[in-house]
Amino acid sequence: MAVVRSFYADLLTTPADATPEAVRSVVAEDWVSTPTPLGGPGAEGLIKTLNAFGGLIPDLTWEPQEILRDGNRFVVRGRATGTPQGPFLGVDPATGKSFDIMSIDIHTVDDGKIVKSYHVEEWATAIQQLSAE
Repeated sequence: MAVVRSFYADLLTTPADATPEAVRSVVAEDWVSTPTPLGGPGAEGLIKTLNAFGGLIPDLTWEPQEILRDGNRFVVRGRATGTPQGPFLGVDPATGKSFDIMSIDIHTVDDGKIVKSYHVEEWATAIQQLSAE
């Protein structure tokens, strides 16, 4: 459970602060994420993705609202909030507005690290919130 909580608290929340060492302490080097992060596969891809998100959304927070466990699998209903500082998801220019969305993640943990994740985020809702008049 601790490594799953760390994924959100130490990596996804204020991702610009997530060091490569922190990423590698939470996810396996060959971590499989579906869909694949924008930065590419594995821990290295997550590092690139976090750097990009951290630069674009410096106030990003991602908090678990509920965590369900079944053996070494964890289902997390999360809440992400943030204010993009530049073009994001086709909303250009930055509007100064924030988004507040839900995510659902399924993580598999082996040997104290996350080895596989499936994730779905409400990015369509974020686009609506950021572009609303």
